[in-house]
Amino acid sequence: MSVDFNGIGPGQVNTQRTTADKSGATQTAKPSTGEQARTQAQSARGEQVSLSNQAKNMKQLEQKLGDYPEMDDDRIAQIRSALENGTYKVDAEKLAQKMLEMDQSIFG
Repeated sequence: MSVDFNGIGPGQVNTQRTTADKSGATQTAKPSTGEQARTQAQSARGEQVSLSNQAKNMKQLEQKLGDYPEMDDDRIAQIRSALENGTYKVDAEKLAQKMLEMDQSIFG
C-alpha cells in the first residue's frame, strides 16, 4: 500500500514547539479580565451549531437509505433458484469487463 504525501501544506503538518515558544505565546496572548468573563458567559450559554442545506439533505438521504433492506431477498431467491435448476448463465464478457474496471479503479 502506498501513501501519497503530495499537497500537504505547512498548516497540515504537526510541528513541535519548544517550551520557550509556548511560554512566550501564553504571555502575549493572555486575555484581559473582561474578555475572560465574556468567554465564560458564552460557554455557560452553550454553543449553537447550524447545518448547511447540503448537510440537511445528506441526513435525509441517509435516513431514506436506512429504510431499504441491506439485501434484496427476492433477488437472492431468484439467483439461488437459477443455480439449483442449472439455468443461471454467466456473461463472460461482462464479467471480464467488470473485473478490468475494478482492477483499473484499484491500481490505476
